[in-house]
Amino acid sequence: MDKKFIISYKVNGTTVVSTQTDNVMYTLDIVDTPERFTVKLNPKRDFELVDFRVEFPYPFINGDRFFANGYQSWTKTREFKADEVMKGVIKLSHITEYVKHYASLTSDEKIVSYSEKPGEFHSHCYTYVRNGEKVKLWGSLCDKTGYTYYKVKMNENYFAYCKDVAGKMVTAPLDIFDIVYFEGTYEEVFDKFFSLFDMPATRKGAMSGYTSWYNYFQNITEDIILRDLNGLDFAKDDVSIFQIDDGYEPFVGDWLDPCPKKFPNGMKYIADKIHEKGYKAGIWLAPFSCQKVSRVAKEHPDWLIKTEKGKPQLGCIAWGGAYTLDFYNEGAREYIKHVFDVVINEWGYDMVKLDFLYSECLTPRHGKSRGEIMHEAMAFLRECVGDKLLLGCGIPMSAALGVCDACRISCDVDLTYKGKIYNHIHVANEMLSAQSAINNSIFRRHLNGRAFMNDPDVFFLRNNNLKFTLEQKKLLAKINNLCGNVLFVSDNAGDYDEEQRALLRKYLKKTNEKILAAEYVNETVIKLVIDDNSVEKEFVFDLKTGEVIKGEL
Repeated sequence: MDKKFIISYKVNGTTVVSTQTDNVMYTLDIVDTPERFTVKLNPKRDFELVDFRVEFPYPFINGDRFFANGYQSWTKTREFKADEVMKGVIKLSHITEYVKHYASLTSDEKIVSYSEKPGEFHSHCYTYVRNGEKVKLWGSLCDKTGYTYYKVKMNENYFAYCKDVAGKMVTAPLDIFDIVYFEGTYEEVFDKFFSLFDMPATRKGAMSGYTSWYNYFQNITEDIILRDLNGLDFAKDDVSIFQIDDGYEPFVGDWLDPCPKKFPNGMKYIADKIHEKGYKAGIWLAPFSCQKVSRVAKEHPDWLIKTEKGKPQLGCIAWGGAYTLDFYNEGAREYIKHVFDVVINEWGYDMVKLDFLYSECLTPRHGKSRGEIMHEAMAFLRECVGDKLLLGCGIPMSAALGVCDACRISCDVDLTYKGKIYNHIHVANEMLSAQSAINNSIFRRHLNGRAFMNDPDVFFLRNNNLKFTLEQKKLLAKINNLCGNVLFVSDNAGDYDEEQRALLRKYLKKTNEKILAAEYVNETVIKLVIDDNSVEKEFVFDLKTGEVIKGEL
Protein backbone atom coordinates (compact mmCIF):
# COMPACT_ATOMS: atom_id res chain seq x y z
CA MET A 1 0.00 0.00 0.00
CA ASP A 2 1.43 3.38 -1.03
CA LYS A 3 2.32 5.57 1.93
CA LYS A 4 3.20 9.25 1.89
CA PHE A 5 5.48 10.57 4.63
CA ILE A 6 5.01 14.18 5.79
CA ILE A 7 7.57 15.40 8.32
CA SER A 8 7.65 18.92 9.73
CA TYR A 9 10.66 20.23 11.62
CA LYS A 10 12.37 23.48 12.49
CA VAL A 11 15.61 24.77 10.98
CA ASN A 12 16.91 28.08 12.36
CA GLY A 13 13.45 28.90 13.66
CA THR A 14 11.73 28.19 10.34
CA THR A 15 9.36 25.25 9.91
CA VAL A 16 10.24 22.99 7.00
CA VAL A 17 7.87 20.37 5.57
CA SER A 18 9.43 17.37 3.85
CA THR A 19 8.07 14.26 2.15
CA GLN A 20 11.53 12.68 1.92
CA THR A 21 12.60 9.60 3.83
CA ASP A 22 16.28 10.59 3.53
CA ASN A 23 17.68 14.13 3.41
CA VAL A 24 20.39 16.30 4.98
CA MET A 25 18.61 16.27 8.37
CA TYR A 26 17.64 12.63 8.85
CA THR A 27 17.09 9.20 7.41
CA LEU A 28 14.21 6.88 8.18
CA ASP A 29 14.39 3.15 8.88
CA ILE A 30 11.02 1.72 7.77
CA VAL A 31 9.57 -1.75 8.22
CA ASP A 32 6.21 -2.21 6.53
CA THR A 33 4.53 -5.61 6.71
CA PRO A 34 0.85 -6.61 6.82
CA GLU A 35 1.11 -7.13 10.61
CA ARG A 36 3.43 -4.32 11.70
CA PHE A 37 4.58 -0.86 10.68
CA THR A 38 7.65 0.69 12.32
CA VAL A 39 9.56 3.90 11.68
CA LYS A 40 12.80 4.98 13.33
CA LEU A 41 14.17 8.45 12.67
CA ASN A 42 17.98 8.72 12.59
CA PRO A 43 19.12 12.36 12.84
CA LYS A 44 22.17 13.59 10.94
CA ARG A 45 22.17 16.69 13.11
CA ASP A 46 20.15 17.92 16.09
CA PHE A 47 16.79 19.51 15.29
CA GLU A 48 13.28 20.07 16.66
CA LEU A 49 10.31 18.12 15.33
CA VAL A 50 6.94 19.76 14.74
CA ASP A 51 4.76 17.02 13.21
CA PHE A 52 5.03 13.56 11.67
CA ARG A 53 2.37 11.71 9.75
CA VAL A 54 2.01 8.94 7.20
CA GLU A 55 -0.96 9.06 4.80
CA PHE A 56 -2.34 6.26 2.66
CA PRO A 57 -5.55 5.26 0.87
CA TYR A 58 -7.91 2.93 2.71
CA PRO A 59 -11.01 1.40 1.05
CA PHE A 60 -13.87 2.08 3.48
CA ILE A 61 -17.00 0.18 2.55
CA ASN A 62 -20.69 0.44 3.32
CA GLY A 63 -21.40 -0.55 6.92
CA ASP A 64 -17.96 0.35 8.29
CA ARG A 65 -17.83 1.94 11.74
CA PHE A 66 -14.71 3.75 12.89
CA PHE A 67 -13.77 3.59 16.56
CA ALA A 68 -12.63 6.95 17.96
CA ASN A 69 -10.76 6.43 21.22
CA GLY A 70 -10.79 9.63 23.25
CA TYR A 71 -7.61 11.39 24.33
CA GLN A 72 -7.97 11.02 28.09
CA SER A 73 -10.20 9.40 30.71
CA TRP A 74 -13.05 11.87 30.31
CA THR A 75 -13.04 12.22 26.51
CA LYS A 76 -16.02 10.88 24.59
CA THR A 77 -15.24 7.52 22.97
CA ARG A 78 -17.48 5.68 20.52
CA GLU A 79 -17.94 4.21 17.05
CA PHE A 80 -18.89 6.50 14.16
CA LYS A 81 -20.49 5.93 10.78
CA ALA A 82 -19.41 7.80 7.65
CA ASP A 83 -22.37 10.20 7.75
CA GLU A 84 -21.74 11.28 11.36
CA VAL A 85 -19.75 14.23 12.73
CA MET A 86 -17.12 14.34 15.47
CA LYS A 87 -17.42 17.62 17.34
CA GLY A 88 -14.74 19.50 19.24
CA VAL A 89 -14.95 22.41 21.66
CA ILE A 90 -18.01 24.49 20.82
CA LYS A 91 -17.57 27.44 18.46
CA LEU A 92 -18.61 29.93 21.14
CA SER A 93 -15.29 29.28 22.87
CA HIS A 94 -13.38 30.39 19.74
CA ILE A 95 -14.17 34.05 20.41
CA THR A 96 -10.56 34.66 21.43
CA GLU A 97 -7.45 32.48 21.67
CA TYR A 98 -7.51 33.06 25.45
CA VAL A 99 -11.03 31.67 25.80
CA LYS A 100 -10.33 28.78 23.44
CA HIS A 101 -7.18 27.87 25.40
CA TYR A 102 -9.00 27.54 28.70
CA ALA A 103 -12.11 25.93 27.21
CA SER A 104 -9.92 23.20 25.70
CA LEU A 105 -7.65 22.55 28.70
CA THR A 106 -8.98 19.02 29.18
CA SER A 107 -9.20 18.16 25.47
CA ASP A 108 -6.84 17.14 22.67
CA GLU A 109 -7.41 20.28 20.58
CA LYS A 110 -3.81 21.35 21.17
CA ILE A 111 -2.78 18.13 19.43
CA VAL A 112 -5.31 17.52 16.66
CA SER A 113 -7.90 19.64 14.85
CA TYR A 114 -11.59 18.79 14.45
CA SER A 115 -12.92 19.45 10.95
CA GLU A 116 -16.50 18.68 12.09
CA LYS A 117 -17.21 17.28 8.63
CA PRO A 118 -19.10 14.01 8.08
CA GLY A 119 -16.81 10.99 8.12
CA GLU A 120 -13.71 12.79 9.47
CA PHE A 121 -12.59 11.32 12.78
CA HIS A 122 -9.51 10.60 14.87
CA SER A 123 -8.56 8.08 17.55
CA HIS A 124 -5.76 7.95 20.12
CA CYS A 125 -3.29 5.07 20.67
CA TYR A 126 -5.44 2.44 18.97
CA THR A 127 -8.46 2.23 16.72
CA TYR A 128 -10.52 -0.25 14.78
CA VAL A 129 -12.85 -0.44 11.82
CA ARG A 130 -15.79 -2.75 12.46
CA ASN A 131 -18.19 -4.13 9.91
CA GLY A 132 -20.64 -6.50 11.54
CA GLU A 133 -18.60 -8.99 13.55
CA LYS A 134 -15.40 -8.40 11.55
CA VAL A 135 -12.91 -6.06 13.26
CA LYS A 136 -9.63 -4.62 11.98
CA LEU A 137 -7.51 -3.09 14.75
CA TRP A 138 -4.46 -0.81 14.63
CA GLY A 139 -2.57 -0.24 17.89
CA SER A 140 0.55 1.67 18.93
CA LEU A 141 3.31 0.11 21.00
CA CYS A 142 5.52 3.22 21.30
CA ASP A 143 3.52 6.13 22.67
CA LYS A 144 6.35 6.77 25.13
CA THR A 145 8.03 8.87 22.45
CA GLY A 146 4.89 10.86 21.67
CA TYR A 147 1.17 10.27 21.30
CA THR A 148 0.13 8.21 18.31
CA TYR A 149 -3.25 8.96 16.79
CA TYR A 150 -5.13 7.98 13.64
CA LYS A 151 -7.05 10.28 11.30
CA VAL A 152 -9.57 9.15 8.74
CA LYS A 153 -11.78 10.68 6.07
CA MET A 154 -14.15 7.82 5.46
CA ASN A 155 -15.86 9.48 2.50
CA GLU A 156 -12.50 10.08 0.80
CA ASN A 157 -10.93 6.69 1.62
CA TYR A 158 -8.18 8.46 3.56
CA PHE A 159 -6.25 7.04 6.54
CA ALA A 160 -3.24 8.49 8.38
CA TYR A 161 -0.90 7.48 11.16
CA CYS A 162 -0.01 10.63 13.11
CA LYS A 163 2.53 11.37 15.83
CA ASP A 164 2.36 14.28 18.26
CA VAL A 165 6.06 15.15 18.29
CA ALA A 166 5.73 18.93 18.71
CA GLY A 167 8.63 20.29 20.77
CA LYS A 168 10.70 17.10 20.58
CA MET A 169 14.43 17.79 20.18
CA VAL A 170 15.96 14.95 18.19
CA THR A 171 19.55 14.26 19.25
CA ALA A 172 19.58 10.46 18.90
CA PRO A 173 17.67 7.77 16.96
CA LEU A 174 13.97 8.05 17.78
CA ASP A 175 11.20 5.46 17.43
CA ILE A 176 8.33 7.26 15.73
CA PHE A 177 5.86 4.45 15.01
CA ASP A 178 5.44 0.88 16.11
CA ILE A 179 1.93 -0.02 14.99
CA VAL A 180 0.52 -3.54 14.99
CA TYR A 181 -2.45 -4.70 12.94
CA PHE A 182 -4.89 -7.50 13.75
CA GLU A 183 -8.06 -8.86 12.18
CA GLY A 184 -10.67 -10.98 13.92
CA THR A 185 -13.63 -10.65 16.24
CA TYR A 186 -13.91 -7.83 18.75
CA GLU A 187 -12.62 -9.99 21.60
CA GLU A 188 -9.87 -11.61 19.53
CA VAL A 189 -8.22 -8.39 18.35
CA PHE A 190 -8.18 -6.84 21.82
CA ASP A 191 -6.81 -10.03 23.38
CA LYS A 192 -3.94 -9.93 20.88
CA PHE A 193 -3.23 -6.21 21.27
CA PHE A 194 -3.18 -6.02 25.06
CA SER A 195 -1.19 -9.25 25.38
CA LEU A 196 1.75 -7.23 24.01
CA PHE A 197 1.86 -4.93 27.06
CA ASP A 198 3.45 -5.54 30.45
CA MET A 199 0.36 -5.03 32.62
CA PRO A 200 0.11 -5.05 36.43
CA ALA A 201 -1.36 -8.29 37.73
CA THR A 202 -4.07 -6.35 39.58
CA ARG A 203 -5.74 -5.41 36.29
CA LYS A 204 -7.87 -8.53 36.64
CA GLY A 205 -8.99 -7.63 40.15
CA ALA A 206 -12.06 -5.77 41.36
CA MET A 207 -12.98 -3.07 43.87
CA SER A 208 -16.43 -2.29 45.20
CA GLY A 209 -17.55 0.21 47.78
CA TYR A 210 -17.87 3.93 48.35
CA THR A 211 -16.47 7.32 47.42
CA SER A 212 -17.51 10.59 49.03
CA TRP A 213 -17.40 13.05 46.13
CA TYR A 214 -20.85 13.01 44.55
CA ASN A 215 -22.88 13.74 47.65
CA TYR A 216 -20.75 16.33 49.43
CA PHE A 217 -18.02 17.39 46.99
CA GLN A 218 -15.43 19.27 49.11
CA ASN A 219 -17.82 19.64 52.05
CA ILE A 220 -16.76 16.49 53.85
CA THR A 221 -16.02 16.17 57.57
CA GLU A 222 -14.87 13.44 59.89
CA ASP A 223 -18.42 13.00 61.16
CA ILE A 224 -19.87 12.65 57.64
CA ILE A 225 -17.23 10.13 56.59
CA LEU A 226 -17.62 7.97 59.68
CA ARG A 227 -21.41 8.10 59.42
CA ASP A 228 -21.30 6.93 55.78
CA LEU A 229 -18.73 4.28 56.70
CA ASN A 230 -21.07 2.84 59.31
CA GLY A 231 -24.00 3.13 56.90
CA LEU A 232 -22.51 0.38 54.74
CA ASP A 233 -22.56 -2.24 57.48
CA PHE A 234 -25.58 -4.04 56.00
CA ALA A 235 -23.64 -4.61 52.75
CA LYS A 236 -20.33 -5.36 54.41
CA ASP A 237 -19.79 -8.63 52.55
CA ASP A 238 -20.02 -6.79 49.20
CA VAL A 239 -17.71 -3.88 50.09
CA SER A 240 -13.94 -4.05 49.65
CA ILE A 241 -12.87 -0.39 49.67
CA PHE A 242 -13.94 2.94 51.13
CA GLN A 243 -12.46 6.03 49.47
CA ILE A 244 -12.15 9.60 50.77
CA ASP A 245 -12.34 12.10 47.93
CA ASP A 246 -11.45 15.79 47.64
CA GLY A 247 -12.12 18.04 50.64
CA TYR A 248 -9.96 16.67 53.46
CA GLU A 249 -7.13 19.10 52.62
CA PRO A 250 -7.30 22.87 53.30
CA PHE A 251 -6.34 23.61 49.68
CA VAL A 252 -5.53 21.40 46.71
CA GLY A 253 -1.77 20.90 46.79
CA ASP A 254 -1.45 21.31 50.55
CA TRP A 255 -2.17 17.64 51.13
CA LEU A 256 -0.35 17.24 54.42
CA ASP A 257 -1.47 20.46 56.08
CA PRO A 258 -3.88 19.80 58.94
CA CYS A 259 -7.54 20.68 58.61
CA PRO A 260 -8.63 20.47 62.29
CA LYS A 261 -12.13 21.90 61.88
CA LYS A 262 -13.09 19.20 59.39
CA PHE A 263 -10.87 16.31 60.44
CA PRO A 264 -9.79 16.93 64.06
CA ASN A 265 -8.22 13.48 64.45
CA GLY A 266 -6.35 13.56 61.15
CA MET A 267 -6.40 11.24 58.17
CA LYS A 268 -4.58 8.30 59.75
CA TYR A 269 -7.48 8.04 62.19
CA ILE A 270 -9.90 7.74 59.26
CA ALA A 271 -7.79 5.04 57.58
CA ASP A 272 -7.68 3.11 60.84
CA LYS A 273 -11.47 3.28 61.17
CA ILE A 274 -11.86 2.00 57.60
CA HIS A 275 -9.48 -0.87 58.28
CA GLU A 276 -11.46 -1.78 61.40
CA LYS A 277 -14.38 -2.55 59.07
CA GLY A 278 -12.19 -4.90 57.07
CA TYR A 279 -12.03 -2.60 54.00
CA LYS A 280 -9.13 -1.14 52.09
CA ALA A 281 -8.75 2.62 52.59
CA GLY A 282 -8.61 4.84 49.51
CA ILE A 283 -7.84 8.54 49.23
CA TRP A 284 -7.96 11.12 46.42
CA LEU A 285 -5.04 13.28 45.31
CA ALA A 286 -4.30 15.54 42.37
CA PRO A 287 -0.53 15.12 42.75
CA PHE A 288 0.50 17.63 40.08
CA SER A 289 -2.11 20.29 40.91
CA CYS A 290 -2.03 23.14 43.40
CA GLN A 291 -4.66 25.82 43.83
CA LYS A 292 -3.64 29.40 43.12
CA VAL A 293 -4.28 30.18 46.79
CA SER A 294 -2.43 27.13 48.15
CA ARG A 295 0.57 27.46 50.42
CA VAL A 296 2.65 25.36 48.03
CA ALA A 297 1.95 27.69 45.08
CA LYS A 298 2.73 30.79 47.15
CA GLU A 299 5.88 29.49 48.83
CA HIS A 300 7.37 27.59 45.89
CA PRO A 301 6.60 29.40 42.62
CA ASP A 302 9.81 27.91 41.21
CA TRP A 303 8.16 24.46 41.34
CA LEU A 304 5.42 25.43 38.86
CA ILE A 305 5.29 24.85 35.11
CA LYS A 306 5.66 28.22 33.39
CA THR A 307 4.28 29.65 30.16
CA GLU A 308 6.57 31.09 27.47
CA LYS A 309 6.08 34.46 29.19
CA GLY A 310 7.32 33.07 32.49
CA LYS A 311 3.93 33.04 34.20
CA PRO A 312 2.60 29.98 36.07
CA GLN A 313 0.64 27.80 33.66
CA LEU A 314 -2.97 27.13 34.55
CA GLY A 315 -3.48 23.38 34.55
CA CYS A 316 -7.21 23.33 35.23
CA ILE A 317 -10.06 25.70 36.04
CA ALA A 318 -11.33 23.72 39.05
CA TRP A 319 -11.13 25.22 42.55
CA GLY A 320 -10.92 28.74 41.13
CA GLY A 321 -7.89 27.73 39.05
CA ALA A 322 -4.91 25.52 39.76
CA TYR A 323 -1.31 25.55 38.63
CA THR A 324 0.75 22.46 37.84
CA LEU A 325 3.88 21.26 39.63
CA ASP A 326 6.72 20.46 37.23
CA PHE A 327 7.79 17.00 38.29
CA TYR A 328 11.13 17.56 36.52
CA ASN A 329 11.87 20.22 39.16
CA GLU A 330 13.83 18.53 41.96
CA GLY A 331 12.05 20.43 44.74
CA ALA A 332 8.60 19.59 43.36
CA ARG A 333 9.64 16.00 42.80
CA GLU A 334 10.81 15.55 46.39
CA TYR A 335 7.64 17.19 47.71
CA ILE A 336 5.42 14.80 45.74
CA LYS A 337 7.47 11.82 46.94
CA HIS A 338 7.11 13.01 50.53
CA VAL A 339 3.33 13.36 50.16
CA PHE A 340 3.00 9.76 49.00
CA ASP A 341 5.34 8.52 51.72
CA VAL A 342 3.13 10.09 54.39
CA VAL A 343 -0.20 9.10 52.81
CA ILE A 344 0.82 5.49 52.24
CA ASN A 345 3.31 4.68 54.96
CA GLU A 346 2.26 6.96 57.83
CA TRP A 347 -1.47 7.38 57.28
CA GLY A 348 -1.84 3.82 55.93
CA TYR A 349 -3.94 4.23 52.77
CA ASP A 350 -4.04 1.24 50.45
CA MET A 351 -5.23 2.93 47.26
CA VAL A 352 -4.66 6.39 45.82
CA LYS A 353 -6.96 7.89 43.23
CA LEU A 354 -4.80 10.30 41.23
CA ASP A 355 -6.68 12.97 39.30
CA PHE A 356 -6.17 15.79 36.76
CA LEU A 357 -3.02 14.06 35.51
CA TYR A 358 -3.32 15.44 31.95
CA SER A 359 -2.23 18.86 33.28
CA GLU A 360 1.40 17.71 33.47
CA CYS A 361 1.68 17.48 29.67
CA LEU A 362 -0.42 20.37 28.38
CA THR A 363 2.57 21.85 26.57
CA PRO A 364 5.87 20.32 25.40
CA ARG A 365 8.95 21.37 27.38
CA HIS A 366 12.56 20.39 28.08
CA GLY A 367 12.83 19.15 24.48
CA LYS A 368 10.23 16.46 25.14
CA SER A 369 6.88 15.77 23.47
CA ARG A 370 3.62 15.73 25.42
CA GLY A 371 3.40 11.96 25.31
CA GLU A 372 6.99 11.55 26.45
CA ILE A 373 6.34 13.87 29.41
CA MET A 374 3.14 12.07 30.41
CA HIS A 375 4.69 8.62 30.27
CA GLU A 376 7.67 9.74 32.35
CA ALA A 377 5.31 11.41 34.83
CA MET A 378 3.32 8.19 35.21
CA ALA A 379 6.47 6.15 35.72
CA PHE A 380 7.40 8.59 38.48
CA LEU A 381 3.98 8.23 40.14
CA ARG A 382 4.16 4.44 39.92
CA GLU A 383 7.51 4.62 41.70
CA CYS A 384 5.98 6.83 44.41
CA VAL A 385 2.98 4.54 44.93
CA GLY A 386 5.02 1.34 45.01
CA ASP A 387 2.90 -1.78 45.40
CA LYS A 388 -0.22 0.06 46.57
CA LEU A 389 -3.21 0.41 44.24
CA LEU A 390 -3.13 3.28 41.76
CA LEU A 391 -6.39 4.50 40.22
CA GLY A 392 -5.74 7.00 37.43
CA CYS A 393 -8.20 9.72 36.43
CA GLY A 394 -8.06 12.53 33.92
CA ILE A 395 -5.14 10.71 32.30
CA PRO A 396 -4.24 10.39 28.61
CA MET A 397 -5.19 6.79 28.04
CA SER A 398 -1.98 5.38 26.52
CA ALA A 399 -0.01 6.61 29.55
CA ALA A 400 -2.20 4.49 31.85
CA LEU A 401 -1.28 1.21 30.14
CA GLY A 402 1.03 -0.89 32.26
CA VAL A 403 1.00 1.68 35.08
CA CYS A 404 -2.51 1.99 36.50
CA ASP A 405 -4.16 -0.82 38.41
CA ALA A 406 -7.50 0.86 37.77
CA CYS A 407 -8.44 3.77 35.58
CA ARG A 408 -11.40 6.03 34.94
CA ILE A 409 -12.76 5.45 31.48
CA SER A 410 -15.43 8.15 31.49
CA CYS A 411 -16.22 11.70 32.46
CA ASP A 412 -17.86 12.57 35.78
CA VAL A 413 -21.50 11.50 35.99
CA ASP A 414 -22.92 14.71 37.57
CA LEU A 415 -26.00 14.90 39.83
CA THR A 416 -28.34 15.52 36.90
CA TYR A 417 -28.72 12.65 34.44
CA LYS A 418 -28.36 14.85 31.36
CA GLY A 419 -25.66 17.08 32.82
CA LYS A 420 -25.99 20.75 33.71
CA ILE A 421 -26.33 23.34 30.96
CA TYR A 422 -23.04 25.08 31.80
CA ASN A 423 -21.18 21.85 31.06
CA HIS A 424 -22.42 22.06 27.47
CA ILE A 425 -21.15 25.62 27.17
CA HIS A 426 -17.54 24.85 28.07
CA VAL A 427 -16.77 21.53 26.43
CA ALA A 428 -18.07 18.92 24.06
CA ASN A 429 -16.10 15.71 24.47
CA GLU A 430 -15.44 15.90 28.22
CA MET A 431 -18.94 17.01 29.19
CA LEU A 432 -20.09 15.86 32.64
CA SER A 433 -23.20 13.69 32.56
CA ALA A 434 -24.38 10.15 33.17
CA GLN A 435 -25.20 9.99 29.44
CA SER A 436 -21.56 10.55 28.48
CA ALA A 437 -20.33 8.19 31.20
CA ILE A 438 -22.64 5.38 30.04
CA ASN A 439 -21.50 5.87 26.44
CA ASN A 440 -17.83 5.62 27.38
CA SER A 441 -18.32 2.64 29.66
CA ILE A 442 -19.85 0.68 26.79
CA PHE A 443 -17.30 1.62 24.14
CA ARG A 444 -14.29 1.20 26.42
CA ARG A 445 -15.48 -2.10 27.90
CA HIS A 446 -12.62 -3.92 26.14
CA LEU A 447 -10.13 -2.31 28.55
CA ASN A 448 -11.64 -4.00 31.61
CA GLY A 449 -9.43 -6.83 32.84
CA ARG A 450 -7.05 -6.41 29.91
CA ALA A 451 -5.48 -3.02 30.53
CA PHE A 452 -6.67 -2.36 34.09
CA MET A 453 -9.80 -2.43 36.22
CA ASN A 454 -12.28 -0.13 34.47
CA ASP A 455 -13.61 2.65 36.68
CA PRO A 456 -16.85 3.81 35.01
CA ASP A 457 -17.43 6.33 37.84
CA VAL A 458 -20.15 6.00 40.47
CA PHE A 459 -23.79 5.02 40.45
CA PHE A 460 -26.50 6.38 42.76
CA LEU A 461 -29.48 4.92 44.57
CA ARG A 462 -30.34 7.75 46.99
CA ASN A 463 -33.41 9.98 46.71
CA ASN A 464 -31.96 13.31 47.88
CA ASN A 465 -29.51 15.72 46.23
CA LEU A 466 -30.00 14.06 42.85
CA LYS A 467 -32.04 14.52 39.65
CA PHE A 468 -32.40 10.96 38.37
CA THR A 469 -35.44 8.78 37.88
CA LEU A 470 -35.30 5.30 39.41
CA GLU A 471 -34.95 3.87 35.90
CA GLN A 472 -31.98 6.16 35.18
CA LYS A 473 -30.31 5.15 38.45
CA LYS A 474 -30.71 1.47 37.65
CA LEU A 475 -29.53 1.91 34.06
CA LEU A 476 -26.34 3.62 35.20
CA ALA A 477 -25.73 0.94 37.83
CA LYS A 478 -26.35 -1.89 35.32
CA ILE A 479 -23.95 -0.47 32.71
CA ASN A 480 -21.29 0.15 35.36
CA ASN A 481 -21.61 -3.43 36.51
CA LEU A 482 -21.45 -4.81 32.97
CA CYS A 483 -18.44 -2.72 31.89
CA GLY A 484 -16.41 -2.02 35.02
CA ASN A 485 -14.59 -3.71 37.86
CA VAL A 486 -14.55 -0.60 40.07
CA LEU A 487 -18.09 -0.39 41.41
CA PHE A 488 -18.58 2.62 43.67
CA VAL A 489 -21.65 4.25 45.14
CA SER A 490 -21.59 7.80 46.45
CA ASP A 491 -24.52 7.77 48.88
CA ASN A 492 -25.09 7.62 52.60
CA ALA A 493 -26.39 4.06 52.46
CA GLY A 494 -27.53 4.40 56.06
CA ASP A 495 -30.55 6.31 54.72
CA TYR A 496 -31.59 3.55 52.31
CA ASP A 497 -34.91 1.75 52.50
CA GLU A 498 -35.08 -2.02 51.99
CA GLU A 499 -35.44 -1.78 48.21
CA GLN A 500 -32.37 0.44 47.93
CA ARG A 501 -30.40 -1.88 50.19
CA ALA A 502 -31.24 -4.83 47.97
CA LEU A 503 -30.25 -2.88 44.84
CA LEU A 504 -26.92 -1.86 46.36
CA ARG A 505 -26.05 -5.46 47.18
CA LYS A 506 -27.07 -6.45 43.66
CA TYR A 507 -25.00 -3.85 41.82
CA LEU A 508 -21.88 -4.17 44.01
CA LYS A 509 -21.67 -7.85 43.02
CA LYS A 510 -19.98 -8.22 39.63
CA THR A 511 -22.36 -9.77 37.11
CA ASN A 512 -21.59 -12.87 35.04
CA GLU A 513 -23.26 -11.23 32.05
CA LYS A 514 -21.07 -10.05 29.20
CA ILE A 515 -21.65 -7.64 26.34
CA LEU A 516 -21.14 -9.44 23.03
CA ALA A 517 -21.92 -6.48 20.78
CA ALA A 518 -22.87 -2.81 21.08
CA GLU A 519 -23.82 -0.11 18.63
CA TYR A 520 -25.91 3.00 18.14
CA VAL A 521 -29.21 2.24 16.40
CA ASN A 522 -29.78 5.95 15.85
CA GLU A 523 -28.49 9.17 17.43
CA THR A 524 -29.65 8.29 20.94
CA VAL A 525 -30.60 4.61 21.06
CA ILE A 526 -27.97 1.98 21.91
CA LYS A 527 -28.47 -1.75 21.40
CA LEU A 528 -26.48 -4.29 23.39
CA VAL A 529 -26.31 -8.02 22.80
CA ILE A 530 -25.65 -9.66 26.15
CA ASP A 531 -24.52 -13.18 26.98
CA ASP A 532 -26.44 -14.20 30.11
CA ASN A 533 -25.17 -17.65 31.06
CA SER A 534 -24.87 -18.70 27.38
CA VAL A 535 -28.25 -17.19 26.50
CA GLU A 536 -28.10 -14.19 24.16
CA LYS A 537 -30.40 -11.31 25.06
CA GLU A 538 -30.94 -7.87 23.59
CA PHE A 539 -30.86 -4.83 25.82
CA VAL A 540 -31.93 -1.59 24.15
CA PHE A 541 -32.21 1.83 25.76
CA ASP A 542 -32.46 5.50 24.90
CA LEU A 543 -29.28 7.19 26.14
CA LYS A 544 -30.87 10.64 26.02
CA THR A 545 -33.75 9.81 28.33
CA GLY A 546 -32.37 6.83 30.24
CA GLU A 547 -35.46 4.79 29.34
CA VAL A 548 -35.17 1.05 28.66
CA ILE A 549 -36.82 0.00 25.39
CA LYS A 550 -36.08 -3.72 25.58
CA GLY A 551 -34.59 -5.87 28.33
CA GLU A 552 -34.46 -5.94 32.11
CA LEU A 553 -32.60 -3.78 34.60
